[in-house]
Amino acid sequence: MEDTSENISKKSEKKKENFGSSEYQISVFTKRIKNLTEHLKSKKKDNNTRRALMKLVGKRKKLLSYVKSKSGDKYESIIKSLGLRR
Repeated sequence: MEDTSENISKKSEKKKENFGSSEYQISVFTKRIKNLTEHLKSKKKDNNTRRALMKLVGKRKKLLSYVKSKSGDKYESIIKSLGLRR
């Protein structure tokens, strides 16, 4: 998954370090969501992690809707590169 976040960060080169860009944040959130999902498959009763996962999903959803309102093309490219269902 790190390859995907690196690819997105290279595509959206507004400045040399663009850690604050929406595209980069969405890719980082997606990576963390996948890791937490794998953790919850083995530890089903870990409710604190489940809550953190839901918060991350909400943040990613807000960022995706922001990107979609600003530029539909960027939104589509992010969805395809990260393999998200929408």
